[in-house]
Amino acid sequence: MTATRLFLLITLLLVQAVVEQTLRPLFEFAGPEAAQQWQAVNDGVMGGVSEGRFRITPENTLEFFGTLSLENNGGFASVRTKPADLDINAGDDLVVRVKGDGREYVLNLYLKSRRTAFSYRAPLPTVKNEWTEVAVPLEDFIPTSFGNRVQGMGPVEPNEITSIGFIISDKKAGPFKMEVAWVKIGKPAHENPAGQ
Repeated sequence: MTATRLFLLITLLLVQAVVEQTLRPLFEFAGPEAAQQWQAVNDGVMGGVSEGRFRITPENTLEFFGTLSLENNGGFASVRTKPADLDINAGDDLVVRVKGDGREYVLNLYLKSRRTAFSYRAPLPTVKNEWTEVAVPLEDFIPTSFGNRVQGMGPVEPNEITSIGFIISDKKAGPFKMEVAWVKIGKPAHENPAGQ
C-alpha cells in the first residue's frame, strides 16, 4: 500500500469516526423489551380497515408490516413511540437506517400538545430489499394535520417533540413491510470542524 493510499484510508476512518461520534442512538432494538416503547395506530380509529403491526426481529430490528386498505375512507397504518423525553436539540438531524419494499413511508414527529391527527412529517423513501440511511434535518419536517400541510406554522420546536413514528399512506392498497435497524439523532458532520 502506498503512502498516499494509507493516508487516504486513515483520513476516511477518522472522518467516519467523527461522523459516528456526532450521532447518538435514540432508538435501538436489542431485545424483545424494545417493543414496549412502541405502539401501532391504524386507520381503524377513523373507520378504516388497514392492518399495521410491528415486531422486534431476532436480528434486533423493528419490523413494521401489514396490509394497507383504502376501504371505508381509510388508507394509513403507522407505528410510533410512546411519549417520552427524547432530548432532541435545535440543529439536530434525525437519521434512520431502514430496509423497505420500495414504497415511500413517512417519518413523523409528535408533540406534547395533543392536537388531533397533527404531526411534523418528512418523506422516507425506501429501496426494495436494500438497507439505506436517511438523514432529515429538523427544519425540513413539515407541519401537517390529517396528512395535509398546515400553513402559517414555523419549524418544529425540538423541546416539544415527545414521540417519533413511521406511517405508510401512499394510497396503494396491498401488503407492506419495512425494517428499521436504528434511529439516531445528532449534529450534521459538516458542522463539526474536525469532520471537514
